[in-house]
Amino acid sequence: MILNILTISTQMNSHIRNIAIIAHVDHGKTTLMDAILKQTQIFRENQDMAERVMDSMDLEREKGITIKAKNATVQYKDITINLIDTPGHADFGGEVERVLRMADGALLLIDSKEGPMPQTKFVLKKALQQGMRVVVVVNKIDRPDANPEFVIDKTFDLFGDLNANDTQLDFPIVYTSAMNGTSSLTSDKQNSDLTDLFEVIVNEIPAPTSPIESSFRMLTLNLQFDKYKGTMAVGKVDAGIVKKGMSVVRMDREGNQTRNTVTALLKYSGMNTVEVDEVFAGDIAVVAGVSGIEIGDTVADSQNPIQITPVEIELPTLQMIFAINDSPFSGKEGKYSTSRMIRERLYKEQETNIALKVEDTDSPEKFLVSGRGELHLSVLIETMRREGFEFSVGRPQVIYRTNEGVVEEPYELLSIEVPEDYSGKIIEAINKRQGELLNMELTEANESKLEYKIATQNLIGLRSILLTLSKGTVIMNSLFLEYGPKTTNYKGRNTGSIVSLESGKITNYALDGASDRGTFFVKDGTEVYPGMVLGEANQDFDIEINPIKSKKLTNMRASGSDDGIFIVPPKILSLEASIEYLADDELLEVTPLSLRIRKRILDTNERKKAKR
Repeated sequence: MILNILTISTQMNSHIRNIAIIAHVDHGKTTLMDAILKQTQIFRENQDMAERVMDSMDLEREKGITIKAKNATVQYKDITINLIDTPGHADFGGEVERVLRMADGALLLIDSKEGPMPQTKFVLKKALQQGMRVVVVVNKIDRPDANPEFVIDKTFDLFGDLNANDTQLDFPIVYTSAMNGTSSLTSDKQNSDLTDLFEVIVNEIPAPTSPIESSFRMLTLNLQFDKYKGTMAVGKVDAGIVKKGMSVVRMDREGNQTRNTVTALLKYSGMNTVEVDEVFAGDIAVVAGVSGIEIGDTVADSQNPIQITPVEIELPTLQMIFAINDSPFSGKEGKYSTSRMIRERLYKEQETNIALKVEDTDSPEKFLVSGRGELHLSVLIETMRREGFEFSVGRPQVIYRTNEGVVEEPYELLSIEVPEDYSGKIIEAINKRQGELLNMELTEANESKLEYKIATQNLIGLRSILLTLSKGTVIMNSLFLEYGPKTTNYKGRNTGSIVSLESGKITNYALDGASDRGTFFVKDGTEVYPGMVLGEANQDFDIEINPIKSKKLTNMRASGSDDGIFIVPPKILSLEASIEYLADDELLEVTPLSLRIRKRILDTNERKKAKR
């Protein structure tokens, strides 16, 4: 009898493949997803299909990266392929660690020229640790500078460095051009479609081994929201069968149980979900009706509830203070600006962004937000800004820890790729920040590839400096490495700020008079207030100016005589650059319309008293 049940279990699962697509930023992962969706006829022949259709967030389209993991399901012959589009940046590693639990195998996408990169290492390590079968997909094989042999050698070395087992080291290889929607098992010639890739997926990625005959249980790995069905649990059914109307229990991380009834059950079809009556073990389900559900909770059969161990997420390494905006311009540009609104939004984010940690502080107007890196936190800031929130943030601070009485700080693996002409300046700048050179090589394209071990504290603000030194040509990536003894003594930037003394509109006359004081971030006509930062000083101390000063007119001078003043265009800072610029005594004022850097203490006399 047991043999018959096992046979049924195998038959029920054999038509499913659960695959995570993991890759470094900008190696073509989302473009490959587009091609797969198109060739499996998810879209009608006469239906327009946007590029990078899986990048549904505006920020994802603008930055060209995946931020939130997403699911899609396609049919190839009689095989159901559940695809999971995972973020390619280590700052969103919380998403990667979580959704990999839905997968039984992975496609590792690698650029045919660049080879494995830092984030490739991060996501591959996570997949190998789970014992996954990994198919290596060498993408952009149609590039004129493609070097597939070099890429495969480097990938094999990386597998070895990450302690892959013998089966994992013998990885299958597919060569693709995601842009053209083609694939091949050889590097010298592409076939007309992705058939070779699909065949490798079917033959090399194992079907799920989840036992159908056991009691139902599922670990909640994501949440989906519906205005009618409420918050729904998303995960791979670990065992058994879940049916609509079934009695289940929700088990939180502490094992506390609450009884619920499945009010709706959905599966993915393409990028959408469709309602079904039952979902079998090994498939990905969306379960409605479980009140209070959170990521990491187990949903199980109420007759025999068995808890699944939640996903362990690496701890945050960077933190920032989020606070209300108390500048003179407070409330003018934002829709949501009270501490209650900001607090509710931050704690709501924590429900699904599990690598994020939000804490109250001694002040009801300030909140401590911890994340995996600058990009992780800046995406949250930009998202809130676009939703209409108005608030302020402080300079990022690293999170220290104590281990056996020794204070430790986080270190990262910094990878740099830059034209050889600029490498000397880049090395000098990183050495000033106590970077430890681990590897250096010169490519055939006369580009230097550098690898450093560097404290996270010393990385803050480095990107903008390297971009300036290399005239925008540097490619910089970092990856959390480890905690080690605290050694940093770097205090941040060594320049002061140009600070406003008055309120009003900036004039060209004032900018011209202070043009030798440094680099301005604002232009003529900008509204300013006392304590607002106008630019970066060329001294190691703050310079205060009157930016609204205008030329006094007399009957000997016409009012138009200033029209010939030439002002150097201002340096407009992005959100990331603004955060990197901040000193400990400064804040970034964030509104839907503006980014303003300001002093924490706006009054000049009060600032002087505080420094005494």
